[in-house]
Amino acid sequence: MYLSERRSCLRPARMSRQEQFLGILDHLDDRCRVHKEGIHFCQNVLRRKDLDWEPVFRNNLCRPIHGVDLVVTVGGDGTLLQASHLLDNSIPILGVNSDPTQPEEVDRLSDEFDATRSTGYLCAATKENFEQILDKVLDGKSSPSELGRISAKLNGKPLPTLALNDVLIADPCPATVSRFSFRIEHHGQNSCMVNCRSSGLRVCTASGSTAAMLSAGGFPMPISSKELQFMVREPISPRAADVPLMHGRIGSDRVIKLSRFCKKYGILEDHCCRCNQAKLGSKIQADNFSPVFRGFLPPDYRDSVIARDTNCSLPIFLFQMSLSFPTA
Repeated sequence: MYLSERRSCLRPARMSRQEQFLGILDHLDDRCRVHKEGIHFCQNVLRRKDLDWEPVFRNNLCRPIHGVDLVVTVGGDGTLLQASHLLDNSIPILGVNSDPTQPEEVDRLSDEFDATRSTGYLCAATKENFEQILDKVLDGKSSPSELGRISAKLNGKPLPTLALNDVLIADPCPATVSRFSFRIEHHGQNSCMVNCRSSGLRVCTASGSTAAMLSAGGFPMPISSKELQFMVREPISPRAADVPLMHGRIGSDRVIKLSRFCKKYGILEDHCCRCNQAKLGSKIQADNFSPVFRGFLPPDYRDSVIARDTNCSLPIFLFQMSLSFPTA
C-alpha cells in the first residue's frame, strides 16, 4: 500500500486529530509519488544516452555487484548505504536524492507532524541536476572521492559487509544492559582494558561522524579522514579513571577489540535490518583495514576531499528503491 501527502489537504489552522492523520497519509503518498517520478526521470535520462544499463530494486539485490562501471542509486542515504555493502573499491556510486527535504514544508507543518523527507547527505545529485552531473562523470570531468569504511570481525572471521557509516554493538533488546570489555590495539601493544556496563558501543567512520555519533555527543571528523571514532552508549557508573576512555578516536593503524559479552549480542552495520548475532564469550574486532568506498559526493564535501582522477566507462547499473508501507 502506497501512502503520501497532497498539499491541498494541509491547512494553516491547527488540524483536528482526524485531519492530522489524513495529512500524514497524504504526505506519505506524496513522498511515494515524488520518488517514483524521480526514478522514471532518471531512467528517461539514461535512455537518451548511448549506455547499457539495468534497473534493479534494492530489495531484489543481495549479492555483490560485479561487471559494471558505475552504480546509480535513486532514493536517499539508506539506498546508497545498502548499495555500498555490495561493492568493493573498484566500482563508484553516484547517489540521486529522489525526494529532498523542503525546509518551508517542514516549518509549515512542524506543529502537526515531522514533514522531513530525504536528507541525501551523501547524494551528489537530485532530479534537477542528475543529467548534468552524469555527463560530467561520463566525460571524466568529475572524479569519485574515497571514504574510509569499517571492517568488523566476529571471532576472527570477517563479517560479509563493510560499514560506510557506523557499527553498533549492543544487546538486541534496547532496554537490556550490555556488559563488555574493550581495548585499543596498536602494532601488538594494547591499551588498558576498559570494563563497561552500558547500552552498547558505537564505532563510526568520518562520514558517519555527522549522523548518530554526532547526535549522541560525538564530534564531526573531516570527510577525508580514515580514522574511526568510538563511543560507549550511556555508560552506567563508570570508574573515574575510565570516564576519559568512554569516547575517542581510533587511529588509521589501530584496532578496537571487545570481549566478555552477555548471553547474546547484536552487531548492526549502518542500521541495516540484518543483525549479526554474537554469543557469550565472543570476540569482536573493528578497524578500517578495508577497501575504501568510492563515490561522487556533493560539492561541499567533494571540495574537502583529495579525490584521485579516475575514468568511468560503460555499462551503467541503476540501483533504485521503492517506497512502500505495509498495511496493518
